[in-house]
Amino acid sequence: MKKNHIIIYTILMLGLGIMVFPFLWMIFAAFKPDIDLYIYPPRLLPSVWEFGNFGRVFDMIPFARYYLNNFIVTGLGVIGQVSIAILAAYPLARLNFPFKKAISTFVIMTMLMPFVVTMIPTFIIVSRLGWVDTYQGVIVPMLFSGFSIIFLKQFFSAIPRDLDDSARIDGCGYIKILIHIILPNTKEGVATITLFSFLLWWRAYLWPLIVINSPDIRTLPIGLKYLVSDGGQEYNLLLAASLMAIVPVIIMYMFLEKQFIKSVTFTGIKG
Repeated sequence: MKKNHIIIYTILMLGLGIMVFPFLWMIFAAFKPDIDLYIYPPRLLPSVWEFGNFGRVFDMIPFARYYLNNFIVTGLGVIGQVSIAILAAYPLARLNFPFKKAISTFVIMTMLMPFVVTMIPTFIIVSRLGWVDTYQGVIVPMLFSGFSIIFLKQFFSAIPRDLDDSARIDGCGYIKILIHIILPNTKEGVATITLFSFLLWWRAYLWPLIVINSPDIRTLPIGLKYLVSDGGQEYNLLLAASLMAIVPVIIMYMFLEKQFIKSVTFTGIKG
């Protein structure tokens, strides 16, 4: 092995260790008793494995309800956001119409605008619609994603236009071309956007915190905040709840891992 390779692998292993160690600490700390959190010097493994920490989380807050609310918001949000991105990216990538470049530029500009700039106007609109403290108030204002649209637009643009012409000869309209030609050939891009959208919605905190007042529709990130305030200094319970909260994220990534890697390879080759 060359000396340069050894240096590169050493740097990569150090970087991996820096990223993985906090995750390992969270896993082991979730099983620690209270006293182990304040031992000095700190120890990675618990002295006693407290599996009851997970049950105590459900006793202190309605964790199952928060979990369900997060699934509802995330599921509807991902479906809506990905669907809008597909329907918006398709004409921008494949069709010709007036003001196409202007619309594409506007979509890109939305990516450059911080959410805090539009947060107050958005809340005023939601309030006047009577959507405060409702699922639609949390979901609908966040469905538009400029990043998702531009990302899919790049994938859709890479499909040869000869396929569209052949489909039109066979009598296919725009929707059939999208369903039978474009989407099957860009499933890696759609899977990647689905994964990104899932991560965004699952961990969303600021906007749900503003809109939600009732405990009945609190999402999981907000619920974890109340666990900190109600649980005092019992950080092992917070870490146990956080560990349960990231399980769907890990499952989602494992399910879409191959498509995600293919999309990265595709964009790398295209670039």
